[in-house]
Amino acid sequence: MCENNKSGSGECHCKVERVPNFALPRLLLELAKKTSHGYELIEHLGQEGNAPPDPGNFYRMLRSLEKDGLVCSTWDTQNSGPARRVYELTDQGMELLHAWAATLHQTHQSLGRFLSDYETLFPK
Repeated sequence: MCENNKSGSGECHCKVERVPNFALPRLLLELAKKTSHGYELIEHLGQEGNAPPDPGNFYRMLRSLEKDGLVCSTWDTQNSGPARRVYELTDQGMELLHAWAATLHQTHQSLGRFLSDYETLFPK
């Protein structure tokens, strides 16, 4: 625990919140690349240096996106083994992906300005 900047309650004020992992826009981007089944999506998202998504929460998110018309799914019965649900991005899902990209681009610019100002004030 940090000994600096404690409030009267003894809480540290130096702790920085973790940046969110952006699971939703990452999922939308993966589906824009190609249709995929859930397990394949979990594997791809886990390969980006982040912890793979929790499967239970991930499949709930996919079902919610399908209910909202952002993705659609069909059953793949062509391969050996049990049938698997294959997910595809809808036009509405593509619009949401574009909106996320615009927002993340703005965030990226803001972060760049912050880091530039910080490095000017505190050179390495």
